[in-house]
Amino acid sequence: MSETTVDLETIDVDVLIVGAGPVGLIGGVLAAEHGLRTLVVERRDGPQRSPAAHVVNARTFEICRQAGLDMDRIADACQDPVEAGHVNFLTTLSGHLIGRMPFERQGDENLALTPTPLRNLSQHRFEPILADELRSRAAAELRYAHRWEASTADGEGVTSTITDLGREATIEVRSSFVIGCDGAGSGIRGMLGIEMHGPPLIQCTLAINFAADLRELIADRPGVLHFVLDPAADGVFVQHDVAEDWVFMHGIDPSTESVDDYDDARCLEIIREAAGTDIEATILGRGTWWMSAQTASSMGGGRIFLAGDAAHRFPPTGGLGLNSGVADIHGLLWRIGAIDAGWADPELLDSYEQERLPVARHNSDQSLTNAMKMLHLAEALGLDTEPTTEQLLDAIADGARTDAIADAVELQEEHFDLIGLQLGYVYGDGAVVAEAEPAGGDPSTARQYVPSARPGARLPHAWLDGVGGRSTLDLIDLARPTLVSFGDHDVWAAAAAGDQPVAQVRIGADSPAVGEWRSRCGVGRTGALLVRPDQHVAFRAVDSDAASDLPAALRTVAGRG
Repeated sequence: MSETTVDLETIDVDVLIVGAGPVGLIGGVLAAEHGLRTLVVERRDGPQRSPAAHVVNARTFEICRQAGLDMDRIADACQDPVEAGHVNFLTTLSGHLIGRMPFERQGDENLALTPTPLRNLSQHRFEPILADELRSRAAAELRYAHRWEASTADGEGVTSTITDLGREATIEVRSSFVIGCDGAGSGIRGMLGIEMHGPPLIQCTLAINFAADLRELIADRPGVLHFVLDPAADGVFVQHDVAEDWVFMHGIDPSTESVDDYDDARCLEIIREAAGTDIEATILGRGTWWMSAQTASSMGGGRIFLAGDAAHRFPPTGGLGLNSGVADIHGLLWRIGAIDAGWADPELLDSYEQERLPVARHNSDQSLTNAMKMLHLAEALGLDTEPTTEQLLDAIADGARTDAIADAVELQEEHFDLIGLQLGYVYGDGAVVAEAEPAGGDPSTARQYVPSARPGARLPHAWLDGVGGRSTLDLIDLARPTLVSFGDHDVWAAAAAGDQPVAQVRIGADSPAVGEWRSRCGVGRTGALLVRPDQHVAFRAVDSDAASDLPAALRTVAGRG
């Protein structure tokens, strides 16, 4: 008998990314833009098919813009803020409206703060766009139906074992770095022995995906989220397309039931009761989702790192999970790109966790706080102990409760208004030349974003050519630090001269628009800003007298300070 020998496929790349959700896909695009040969593997057989995350905030879109993605195509896939710009609290979807508020900052007035305001863009519509973008990059390859098995790091790189599920074949991948974007149950995190901290289970939710045209039903109160508070049918309707794609989130007890207990007939009964009317609907799918609030004790190190849900799990109250993950991998890949290009030392990677882990913890705390605030609304409505439909209706009819109910609704506003948290976070430590804390503390809060060029902050946005033209964020080079000088340009050029590449942008200080932006940045007419490739300020000089400090700042950005 003759034997057939199958050669082991071997692949040599700079970066292996495990997981092709939005974080892994955007990471693959960014890596390719840095000139890194990249392989992204995903055990699923294709992009996300069912609705999942739906909030893409301004900062994530800014990162997509910097990576060169087709922003017009992305915009076309987003929901219109007219239809998805509010949150409703109701007895049932067709019943009494208890409260209503805007869903985040989606209006054109936000173009003064960002070139790309937040939108509702469902993950199952976002992922195919990102997959196409990744495939269009010559330096990147995307493989679905490929399961990561193991990785072993040594002094020169990482050897990983991947199973091609279609061919039932084993692939050996040799890479300089591995990034685990493999979700909440991350195998890479488990391999590294990294523990998670925080409550592992806050609530178990049954997610019922159904097709229905509910335009007429909600015509007088459109919105993306509809909280149904009737205890007999409580849950949340999430609109992914008002005419055809909805999810109803309904809490269940995982100790006594599972998704198998909910067939199509029972799911239809639940959503019709929550709608308060006999809607025409088709069940498309169902699944369970476990709400937790956890962050990893570490985001990796050496040559193997974590990003996204592999490093943190947030309640959905705030829409921070996907967006925090994109900021993670943005912050990681400029470091890897700099090391690969030779202008930064491996020690620069130590500041990745130093910067991103505190942000993850803060976002987790904020998401949990938002979730807990819903208890105040339940209490105001008399639903805090053995709730019934009658109690809810009696509370609404009770004039003595009117103010308390209104106050409890108003308390939820921060849950849906987090622009300060999304744009205003500042890296206090890491690859930045830190300044003293501003008097009175950081002016930005969760709901209030105050643009700042304090080192560690994202560079403030302003339009250079009128609204819709170039943003100041567009000035920042993706592959090297950018020196933005406002005067004494040659002095700054001389200070930046050396072995490390620097892109200098010379801006005339006399333009009124530039003068206003410069003032907002806290820089004088001869000052300058050193901005990292991730668009965060590393060093700020009020005037050119500080030019002698620039070489040390550049060493800090390169992990040599």
